Formats: sequence, structure tokens, C-alpha cells
Amino acid sequence: MWCQRLAWLLWGRRGSAGCRWPRLPRDPRPVLAAPVSCHTMAPASPSCAWQLHQDHLELRYGSTVMRLDFVWLRDHCRSASCYNAKTNQRSLDTASVDLAIQPRAVRVDETTLFLTWPDGHVTRYRLEWLVRNSYEGQKQQVMHPRILWNAEIYLQAQVPSIDCRSFLETDEGLKEFLQNFLLYGIAFVENVTPTKEDTKILAERISIIRETIYGRMWYFTSDFSRGDTAYTKLALDRHTDTTYFQEPCGIQVFHCLKHEGTGGRTLLVDGFHAAEQVLRQAPEHFELLAKVPLKHEYVENVGGCHNHMIGVGPVLNVYPWNNELYLIRYNNYDRAVFNTVPHDVVRRWYHAHRALTAELRRPDNELWVKLKPGKALFVDNWRVLHGREAFTGYRQLCGCYLTRDDVLNTARLLGLQA
Repeated sequence: MWCQRLAWLLWGRRGSAGCRWPRLPRDPRPVLAAPVSCHTMAPASPSCAWQLHQDHLELRYGSTVMRLDFVWLRDHCRSASCYNAKTNQRSLDTASVDLAIQPRAVRVDETTLFLTWPDGHVTRYRLEWLVRNSYEGQKQQVMHPRILWNAEIYLQAQVPSIDCRSFLETDEGLKEFLQNFLLYGIAFVENVTPTKEDTKILAERISIIRETIYGRMWYFTSDFSRGDTAYTKLALDRHTDTTYFQEPCGIQVFHCLKHEGTGGRTLLVDGFHAAEQVLRQAPEHFELLAKVPLKHEYVENVGGCHNHMIGVGPVLNVYPWNNELYLIRYNNYDRAVFNTVPHDVVRRWYHAHRALTAELRRPDNELWVKLKPGKALFVDNWRVLHGREAFTGYRQLCGCYLTRDDVLNTARLLGLQA
């Protein structure tokens, strides 16, 4: 579905036979410069083509046609005076850039674009960097590579669990775990000592534990100690957690410490796979679910716990430049009064919501897992919905929420795209 970026090297002859880059005219009226082809050394190399417009440079490099605004080109200069390479932070004051700025001269060689500005400052860009970072280049890339799955796809992949010692003591084990987690949105660690303390050590290997109204590490039983259906023995339909937070928790950790009874299997559903089916079958439904904001609400008055949380956002959250889904906010238990759109949108939204719900409830999308002491489950709460079947007897889980930024940071430091 996603196009792969093609990067090519340009070869331009130097001297009078090379590509000439004309200065912009002083006439304020838009003037288009005729495209100039760069002769190449090898027939397989593509030509470069460019046009100067009044406010931007149009540059074709390989298969990518980029339209680069002059203000953008000045603002992103990576020279020593504009960008601190040691801290990877911008030094240039963006507010000081003339919004009508135009380069005094432009030229290109085999790998680099050069722009000379009216004050004499020279900006250099590697052409590969421009392809990678331009709007047109970003549209061809994904932020987070994933494998969408239903139960059959996941089981056939035979994704391995990671041994607790390897997870805790080696970068290789940790990297394999994180790669599985990033691709599938779930990952397991085996042979964990079934205590809350050991589960905490496990979680802190990849992230800071996020403190919420439920504390940091929590015990989870059917004693109705909190005002939530989860603290019962009833079945729970598929959902994502903390939809009533302005920023739902990113990752959830579950570890079953004890279960003396029957039932209680955990249900996992890839919400992104279901949303992809909606996009293919009824793109208008997908678009509506990505645009209409909803309120989710949590009201609790049990014992000493008094909370009233409200979170607002659409069911589907996408990056606008490439329509890539990055968060699903789906919890019918906590959805508040639907009063954020006029009446002529309401019925269409219900049709869209019904289409997504039907996909989420397809039996072939349901992965059922029996959590047992020693097997910890990490769930991407922005992607994978979870639920459970009803159970009997005493069942105790512990777990926590992790900060998403820290998990992704750990993955990037290990060389993964996250």
C-alpha cells in the first residue's frame, strides 16, 4: 500500500556544459524557469529537472517531485550558524526569516542543492535528505512499519515469546521483543517471576511507568474496588483503555499472578487491521470516523476514589499527510453523550461506527490467549483492543501503563524504526 522511496544520484557536468541555475528575476511577477536536464554519465541514471517559481523551487529527483518553499528552505538550513549538530537543535530564529525571501542563486551538483540567500548566506542540502524530509517524500513513507493481522495471520507468523532473562540482560533479546511489539502491537515475555515487584522490573526495562488515577503498579481482582466493569467477573467486550484521558495511555502490561477457577481468557483484536478493512470497503466511513470528535467519560465514586475524567478525540486518528492510522480510541463502555456534531451528521456517524464494530467483532479477527503466571503481555493500547471472557474463582492480575514516548525511544536507540 505504501510506496517505497527511490533515491537516485544525479551527475552533472561541471563547467559550461553543466546544469545552470539562473538567478531569480527582480520582477515580482511569477516567472517559470524552463526545466533543464542534467546529462548523466550512465544511461540508467535519471535526469534532474527543476523549475523556479515565485515562492518555491520545484525539483525532481529520481521519481520524487518536490515543491520546496523558499521560507522552508531557509528555515531548515543545517549550516553551523543555523543548526547545532551537537544538540540536534535549530539555532536560527525562524521569526527573523523574511517571509518573502528568495534565493539570489541556486545550483546543484551530483548530490547537493546549494542556495545563496540575499545576505550571502549559503545553504546546502543533500538531495537524499530533501527526498526523505520533503512533504512529497513523507507521503511515500510510513512513520511506523506494521504487520496488520487477524488471528490466523498472527498464529501462522509464530511470533516467539522472549525469555525474561534475555529480555532483561541482553540488547538482542530486548530488540527482538521491541521489534515484535512494533510490528504486531503485542508481545510476550516468558518465565517472569509471578510477583508485582518482578513485573515492575520488567516494565521499567523499556519505559518509565506512567502514574494514573490507578496508581503506578496495580493489582486487579474482581472485588469491585474501583468503579469499573473490569473489576468484576463479567465478560468484557473489546476496547482500548483510558479513552477518557486527553492522551490515552500508550502501552499496557498484564501479568496474571494467580487464577483458581475457569474462563478468563484474554481477547486481542488488531484495531488497525479492522480499520483497514473499513477503509477498503467504505472509505467514507473511515473518513468520518477520523474527523468526528467524541467525548469519553469516566465517573467514579467508590470508597475513597473520586474521579471525573473526560477525553476528546475521534475514533480513528491519522497523520494528515499520508493518512496513516496511529491511534484508535474505541470503548463503548466509556463513550459519553454524543453531542459534538449536528443532527445531519449523527446518523452517518452511527453507520460508520457500526461498520467498524462489525469488523472488530468478526470471529476471525479474535485472538484468544490464556494468561498464566509467568507470562507477561504487553499491549499497544493505541492499536490493539483487548477484552476477556467471564470467569469463575479467584483471579489476580497485576500490571501498569507505560509512557509511549519512552518505549519508542528505547526502540530507536536500538536501531529500530519507531
